[in-house]
Amino acid sequence: MKYGAERVSNINLSQVRKMFEQASPTAINLALGEPDFDTPPHILKSLKEAIDNKYTHYSQNKGEPELREELSKKLAKDNNIKVSSDDVIVTVGASEALYSSIQALINPGDDVLIQDPAFLSYAECVKIAGANSVPVLTNSENKFKITIDDVEKSLTDKTKAIIINSPCNPTGSVIEKEDLKAISDLATDKDLIIFSDEVYEKIIYDKKHYSFQTYTDNAVTINAFSKSYAMTGLRIGYCSSNPDIIAEILKVHQYNVACIDTATQRAAITALTGPQECVTEMTNEFRKRRDLVVESLNNMGLKCINPEGAFYVFFENENPQEFVNKAVKEDVILVPGGAFGTAGKNYIRLSYAQSYDNLAEAMKRLEKIV
Repeated sequence: MKYGAERVSNINLSQVRKMFEQASPTAINLALGEPDFDTPPHILKSLKEAIDNKYTHYSQNKGEPELREELSKKLAKDNNIKVSSDDVIVTVGASEALYSSIQALINPGDDVLIQDPAFLSYAECVKIAGANSVPVLTNSENKFKITIDDVEKSLTDKTKAIIINSPCNPTGSVIEKEDLKAISDLATDKDLIIFSDEVYEKIIYDKKHYSFQTYTDNAVTINAFSKSYAMTGLRIGYCSSNPDIIAEILKVHQYNVACIDTATQRAAITALTGPQECVTEMTNEFRKRRDLVVESLNNMGLKCINPEGAFYVFFENENPQEFVNKAVKEDVILVPGGAFGTAGKNYIRLSYAQSYDNLAEAMKRLEKIV
């Protein structure tokens, strides 16, 4: 008997998780995109107090009203996005926000443009919806930044939406403001939806982050507390959009997860309203780690582009799988770039979310196989 539903028969499990699970206890894992920092103490204290105060019951489906109000203020202040608290849904991380949004807004047979290379779950979420993913190829000559020309070349008669991630996993690229505005105008003119994954918005170097929803009502802003506040295991994210779109996403969210736990929502309120020095300190440390890794790889002759955001380096290699296999033998875990799309087939992703000392040791180990 075949147990799998047809719509999931061709779904691929994450290669990032596969590499993560292969790691030996002594390996330096540069495969997983998880900050090595502990969740800041004031956020943990808030979480403990929430449990002690019995915040263990259901919240509203969209999330705690106080948290959604703070998210509305945050979007206005940081992103120049004017939405009410009713236009925000608190989700189980950015992953659920993305999944629920795609399921709510995309029909079987639709074409969804996906920045390439890009986070590997995008194409699989589109596939589960019965739609077709169409790669928007970026290139190293342009530092893998997606442009309006790239998008226009990829449009089809069935294009319904586009998924863009800036700063980008796996390349660290940051879209230019001019292209962001032009793509926003295109979405408005052609009635396309932009799924904008902005989970790395705070981890950005020498650039400014801009949001599509500032310039078009056809955008769904997807974000989370995971990366900026080192809250990955607490699984809390959110999405915002115009009221009509949010009403559709809520239907999927409601019957998928109902709501996320209320204690974590209290901690998220503290993250937004408390001191932000922790975010600055983490970003500054990521910058130091980036500089170490980029310089080390370039000195080894492994060509890579200096990332403008996130915490990944995408470096060039003619035989990525062979290099990754050799790295495993040296107790360093990496991910072949082909996992992230066609444009990444001659690249390898390295996450510098590990400590500075671990990264320095990993560079010594990689030097042996170069």
